[in-house]
Amino acid sequence: MIRTMRMLTEEDVRQKLDPVRLIAALESAFRDRYPSTEIPLRTHINLDSGIFLLMPCYDRARDALGMKLVTVQETPAHPEERIQATYILFDSQTASPKLIVPANYLTDLRTAATSAVATKSLARETAATLGIFGTGRQARAHLRVLPLVRNFQRVLVCGRTRAGTESFVKELSGDIAIAPANAATVAAESDVICTCTTSPVPLFDGNLLRPGTHLNPVGSFQPHTREVDTITVQRSRIFVDTFDACLAEAGDLLIPMKEGAITRDHIAADLHELVTNKKLGRSFADQITLFKSVGCALEDLVAAELLL
Repeated sequence: MIRTMRMLTEEDVRQKLDPVRLIAALESAFRDRYPSTEIPLRTHINLDSGIFLLMPCYDRARDALGMKLVTVQETPAHPEERIQATYILFDSQTASPKLIVPANYLTDLRTAATSAVATKSLARETAATLGIFGTGRQARAHLRVLPLVRNFQRVLVCGRTRAGTESFVKELSGDIAIAPANAATVAAESDVICTCTTSPVPLFDGNLLRPGTHLNPVGSFQPHTREVDTITVQRSRIFVDTFDACLAEAGDLLIPMKEGAITRDHIAADLHELVTNKKLGRSFADQITLFKSVGCALEDLVAAELLL
């Protein structure tokens, strides 16, 4: 039987996907649904212009099936077009599409919302300064979403260029004081740091981090690239979205492992173990914590379900 298929526009997704509901849905999914979910490692296909990624997910308990298709361009005409995504939610019995949506904003928001879930569990309650590296789509999403879980008093932003950073700050200034800053200042003065860049090399010196900082590095997703240095990783209690994906793709962790600076045991828990309290999160106030995310297909499935 052919079922009715719904199609939404990018603007529909922006209007319908509420960040507060998404944070709650993702926390619930990693707590309750993760054990019954099949999440294969995403497929990477090298293109002449970049990478094509396929990210399927099947929740057996809820009979929910979906897949995201993503292109990551090496040299896009415009920086905002570097990542382009589409999501398809299927009827698991017939493989007929139930929902097809452009997934650029979906990807931005679900990534920031997952960072928020980790930040809610790991950052100190007194966190007052949010630091953001980057001025693109993910930086915008994190600036919108992270204040939903902590009462930040100011935001420091470090982009690739001073002009780009100042333009970003001017555009997004609102209720929270937001200011441009250099990399060293962001690293040294932030309570929570989100790295949302395409940089293949570390953005700051890990020695600058003050005790009690929490970090969400989300930009790097290949074994040879990283946004944080080995010192940062060594100083941090590490959490990941999923072990399999991070141990295959997260250069932020794999490069220090290859150097012999850390071992697999340096990773304390995945997000499921964190939100279910199966593993301890922050164990003392001055501990530095780091949540490494390379993107999990369960996050996309949950977001698409909210749209349906």
